[in-house]
Amino acid sequence: MVEDKRGANVYIVFRFAAGILILYLAYCGLLFLFQRQILFPRYQIETPSGMGGNIPGLEKMWLLTSFGRVEAWFLPPAPDQETVASPAVIFAHGNAELIDFWPQELEHFTSLGIGLLLVEYPGYGRSDGTPSQKSVTEALLAAYDTLSARKGVDASRIVLFGRSLGGGAVCALAEKRPAAAIILMSAFTSVKPLASKFLAPGFLVKDPFDSLATIKSYTGPVLVMHGRHDTIIPYKHGVSLYRAARRGEMITYDCHHNDCPPSWVTFWQDVESFLHNAGIVGDKEKI
Repeated sequence: MVEDKRGANVYIVFRFAAGILILYLAYCGLLFLFQRQILFPRYQIETPSGMGGNIPGLEKMWLLTSFGRVEAWFLPPAPDQETVASPAVIFAHGNAELIDFWPQELEHFTSLGIGLLLVEYPGYGRSDGTPSQKSVTEALLAAYDTLSARKGVDASRIVLFGRSLGGGAVCALAEKRPAAAIILMSAFTSVKPLASKFLAPGFLVKDPFDSLATIKSYTGPVLVMHGRHDTIIPYKHGVSLYRAARRGEMITYDCHHNDCPPSWVTFWQDVESFLHNAGIVGDKEKI
């Protein structure tokens, strides 16, 4: 009788565990199917109208890819800073942003004598396609090739700058094209470790954006900027990227993820110093 009761208890525990496992596998299956909607929440972003129209010199362009047209905005160096061939920055934004949000925040690059190219992601804003690591990389490759061939741009001084998801995007680009320097703000080492937030194994990730592997092999200067209190992409990701860089610099801000940087004045001082030390721009006294 006792053995029958024990057997019944074991059976109940087994069925309970099997039920939990089935639910977990179903949960992981749903995550696998819908992970790109989570990683690229493009439908949750309202596309503004008329943005960028009040920025002097801003040029709107369309990049041709295998999946259609991708929008990009170019800001040339300020007229008093233009040279025969100027450096340029390619900027990739976060996953819940658009290029529309960034011209005014990043316009200061132009006063440093640097051109700025803002590249939209496939399926975001007014751009064609659907976002994935492959399509995002293709869009950035088209942007890079267009920029490097542009008259007045020094192709040997193209800097890649990515924020959040954009850090993974520019690192994927750096695997295929040379970069004079890389700037990573609030960036991850890879998407795979972030899967643990959803209690899912990393091998289910379709778009890993393995930035850490890129930074390990990259020989140029790298600036890592990260908020100490970031809970979306934890601070340890920034530290790992910095430690992996052969010529790395780490700047820690007292902020979270979406309020990084906490001071744009400090941000520009840090960026100017880095670009000066990297040989991208001249002496700060001349800027």
